[in-house]
Amino acid sequence: MSETTIYGHHPVAEAIRAGKGVEKVFFQQGLRGEMEKEFRHLTRDFEIPLAVVPKEKLDRMVRGAHQGVVAWLSAVEYFDMETVLAEVFESGKTPIFLLLDGITDVRNFGAICRSAVVGGVHAVVVPASGCAPANEEAMKASAGAMVKVKLCRVKSLVSAVDLLKSSGLQIVSTALGHRSKPIFEVDFKIPTAIIMGSEDVGVQSKLLRMSDAVAKIPQVSDFDSLNVSVAAGVVLYEVLRQRISG
Repeated sequence: MSETTIYGHHPVAEAIRAGKGVEKVFFQQGLRGEMEKEFRHLTRDFEIPLAVVPKEKLDRMVRGAHQGVVAWLSAVEYFDMETVLAEVFESGKTPIFLLLDGITDVRNFGAICRSAVVGGVHAVVVPASGCAPANEEAMKASAGAMVKVKLCRVKSLVSAVDLLKSSGLQIVSTALGHRSKPIFEVDFKIPTAIIMGSEDVGVQSKLLRMSDAVAKIPQVSDFDSLNVSVAAGVVLYEVLRQRISG
């Protein structure tokens, strides 16, 4: 397993309270009482995915006395999105945020983070569930970029988009379709949050409806769309081109 694993009631609880990068918590199915309430509250308050699993799974994950709880520590630190946004505005920079919807492949996740660093993205925002883990494999695919970009984990991308819109950012989803316009026709010089979806499902419909624009990468054939990490690199290069050219 590429993640660092910790286990036991107090070690896991204290790691969460101390703000350690806890990637996921596994809790024993059937356990009730104060400990169950404690971890449900902790994982909710700190926006950490919680999986309720059979005792046998925990037994296979660790050899020690796990007391019904095991956790994976992330290879990176997570940041609060609202705090990062405020810091960007205070610095006088024009925000560019990248939101990942349903990106579950760790290699794509890592490669996107690498492009984000090169493209000047201020934060990569991921949901607490339904996203690839920030583990050592993702770190390797990013060539170390995951420690250079600010990763923000949120309970809901819908809520995150609400906050970003209310803060003055335009929301641009990437998708093929009749609503889509070429990325070259989108004004990326203003504060912007870009949403990239998975290759099979794409950006979820609610986020598309919330978007100010839907953009696509022009293609000269009807061949299947680009790999999402490649597409992210193309879109971010267009952002950089516009902002450099003024």
